[in-house]
Amino acid sequence: MQKTLFALTLLLVPISTGAFAQQQQQRSGTPEEQAACSRDVQRHCRKLMDQGDFAILACLKENRPKISRACNQVLVNHGQ
Repeated sequence: MQKTLFALTLLLVPISTGAFAQQQQQRSGTPEEQAACSRDVQRHCRKLMDQGDFAILACLKENRPKISRACNQVLVNHGQ
C-alpha cells in the first residue's frame, strides 16, 4: 500500500510542477503587456492580486470601461 501511494505521489509531482510552470509562463506576458496593465491591476484589482491570474483577468474584464486602452488591447490580443 505504501509503495502504491509513493508511486502515485511521484507520478503527480511532475504534473503539478508542469502546471505550475505553465501558469507562471502565462502570467508573465511580455514586458510591454505587463507595463500596459500593471497600473490598471494596481488601481482596480489590488485586492485580488493574491488570488491568481483568473481572478485578476475577471477583474480587468469587469472593469473594462475603466481600464486603459493599452491594457484593453492586451486583453483583446489574447482573445479576452
